[in-house]
Amino acid sequence: MTATDVRATPTALWWAGLASLGAGAIHATAVGIHAEHRQTAVAFAVLAAFQLGWGALALMRAPRLVIALGAAGNAVAVAGWVLTRTSGIGFIDGLETSESPGFADTTAAVLAAVAVLAALAYLLAPGKLHLPTLTAAVPAAVAVSVLALAGMVAATDHTHSDGHDHVTTSDEAASATGDDPAHDAGHDHDNATTGDTAHEHTSAPVQAKPYDGTLPVDLSGVPGVTPEQQAEAEALVTTNIEQLPRFADPAAAEAVGYRAIGDAVTGTEHLVNWGYLNDGHNLDAAYPEALVYKVGRGGSRTLEAAMYVLEPPATLDTVPPIGGSLLQYHVHNDLCWAGQDGAYQVLPAAPLPAPCPAGTERRLLEPMVHVWIVGNPCGPFAALEGIGGGQVRPGEEVQCDHAHGVGAL
Repeated sequence: MTATDVRATPTALWWAGLASLGAGAIHATAVGIHAEHRQTAVAFAVLAAFQLGWGALALMRAPRLVIALGAAGNAVAVAGWVLTRTSGIGFIDGLETSESPGFADTTAAVLAAVAVLAALAYLLAPGKLHLPTLTAAVPAAVAVSVLALAGMVAATDHTHSDGHDHVTTSDEAASATGDDPAHDAGHDHDNATTGDTAHEHTSAPVQAKPYDGTLPVDLSGVPGVTPEQQAEAEALVTTNIEQLPRFADPAAAEAVGYRAIGDAVTGTEHLVNWGYLNDGHNLDAAYPEALVYKVGRGGSRTLEAAMYVLEPPATLDTVPPIGGSLLQYHVHNDLCWAGQDGAYQVLPAAPLPAPCPAGTERRLLEPMVHVWIVGNPCGPFAALEGIGGGQVRPGEEVQCDHAHGVGAL
């Protein structure tokens, strides 16, 4: 190779090509690691192929249009990395929620950014920067190789810990079997650019643990739920498991003001404490607005859940964000009530805006949610079946948390 041949490749293109090759190598390493997330693996594979292929073309001084396309592609990779660190990428299973930067993903993002800047330098100032000798390319190649190798090694540190079920390719569903639920729930994906950071799992992916009403509560494995939301939901269930048993005997509940609403014929009976509906407490296991009992043979009652009713003027659009998508509130606009204050009885009715029959009135129109202290086929926040299920927000379907459900529907 002559000096003229060497000088034919501008320095900027050497840097652009080498940086893109390094980023592509890290992404290629991440493909197999994320096999449990098919869409994520495909995204990494496509990105790796693009960066590796374009990097090689850049080193051979491809046409300016190709260089421009490579700069745009690597810019997209950098933007994808920013999204995965800030808000997540909702349309790619496995990347739905944001996570903290890791060494591998940050290294790949930096290399992609170098590729973009070097390509732009070549496009905006063609011919101004040249590589004097082939030997001068060695430091750049060594620097990129060391970074890429370190990123590839870091990306392989991707194990799976117990309690993290990627049911329907969940990305963030934290496990709270330790002392710090929010911390234990964190995933550290060591991917790159569009990947997750340092995904700290200690074993292969496992199914979400069915919730059976015992401690500790583990609600991992639900797509789109952040570690903080999971910890909130687990804390809510835990306090109910710990505090509700004081009402195991319906007589104990009646002694503090709970009254049956007359729905035992359904096989499930609610006891409502009407004095708790406007007491300043929401989702407080010390002051549940209603208790839910299973009606058994001979009229036996088994406490199974609490039903929390938010205070006015709450609506389905203003419910607290506790637990994220794990909790789904509902309302009842198809019930009317009759009887004395503090001991109302429920009657099925036509939904609003139809009027209630004479002598009855609408009550309990605020959003409500169940918290089960026993296993349920649709998880710890399941609504009742049939008319007891109420109505959810328009456009939504009544959800069923199969990942944590036990028993048959």
